[in-house]
Amino acid sequence: MSIQPNYLVVGAGVAGIAAARALQARGLPCVVLEAKDRIGGRAYTDATGFDHGASWLHQANDNPLTVFAEAFGFETVDHDKLRQRLLFTEGRFGTTAERQAFAAAEDHFWRVIEAAAADGAPDRPASDAAPGGGRFDALVAHCEGAQICAAELSRMSLHDFAATALDGPNLLLRRGLGTLVSTLAEGLPIRLNAPVAQLDWSGNHVEASGAFGRVRARAAIITVSTGVLAQGGITFTPDLPAEKQAAIKALPLGLLNKLAFPMPPGVLPEFGPLASLRRDIAAAGDRPISWIARPFGAPMMLAFIGGSLAWKLSRAGKQATEAHARAEFARIFGAEAAVALGPPIISDWGGDPHFLGSYSHAKPGGQAARRVLAEPLADGRLIFAGEACHARFAGTVAGAWLSGDAAAQLIMS
Repeated sequence: MSIQPNYLVVGAGVAGIAAARALQARGLPCVVLEAKDRIGGRAYTDATGFDHGASWLHQANDNPLTVFAEAFGFETVDHDKLRQRLLFTEGRFGTTAERQAFAAAEDHFWRVIEAAAADGAPDRPASDAAPGGGRFDALVAHCEGAQICAAELSRMSLHDFAATALDGPNLLLRRGLGTLVSTLAEGLPIRLNAPVAQLDWSGNHVEASGAFGRVRARAAIITVSTGVLAQGGITFTPDLPAEKQAAIKALPLGLLNKLAFPMPPGVLPEFGPLASLRRDIAAAGDRPISWIARPFGAPMMLAFIGGSLAWKLSRAGKQATEAHARAEFARIFGAEAAVALGPPIISDWGGDPHFLGSYSHAKPGGQAARRVLAEPLADGRLIFAGEACHARFAGTVAGAWLSGDAAAQLIMS
């Protein structure tokens, strides 16, 4: 194909959909080029209802997608109010007092992190500021880093980590967050299976090319992941400025992979729907995974594997990922229960060449990179957008949406 819309959007994930909707609302011709055979990016719900990537509307009262969920009649639940919070420690399920002690350690962790981020000292790894010595301090650091932010605290900027910390409520959608995103894309001019290989921004226009042909436009919004950008997934002519390349490298993607195991009746004790379980760290180097039981009452067990362990297992393959999760399940519930679990659905964002990771974190010293990446180039002809570009809601669909919408406003001004 060879077309000449006014505006080009590269990527039909959340940021690209937000940008295209904003352009369409102004009656401005645009086209969205998507490399994959589906829309949604890292917000994808499959036919079984499993969210492979983004699952929650975090900080829902400030989340722009909450309004759309309500408008489209999506049923939501406040996960924080509904779930049981279970703890497995010292080879048994924790007592009420131990669960309370873990919750207190979480509260203490954030008080210390926020104070450290505001102390006026230069940026440093978030791990340098994390409290230690308490019974559950190591587990809290592991959960807040690898299991929530998809990277260990030692790899993350303290200032960025504190600035992007999220509050509740955290809403889950019964039909899946990816389903909401797909609904928001209806009616948009999206071309699937159209990966952009080169983008020329040398003249008074931009031109994208690939196996699909060429698209020439007045300006372009690029919403592909920093993982793909860092690996040279798109060749830019001329090369991107050094400061833009440095910002991309300062915002690598962490990895959080998920498994959905079918769970026959009687495999688990009678946990309530959406009960969450964390296993305590047993020794130095131990990297527990976390679990959610019976999402919306379905007979399923969800496993979450994050950080360096997720990358290691991703490189080893899905069989290794499944075997590790089953071994972890057996450690808590016994070998017989682990064998009873059905074949899982497994997400692997690190192994997908269209993403190469789950969501971004800033390296220590890289807290300004999000702002630098979002700054327009060539008098606004070329703008980057996505969760990595949002300084407050990075790593979330809210950040991606707000960034994509902001990029569209800039490109139209």
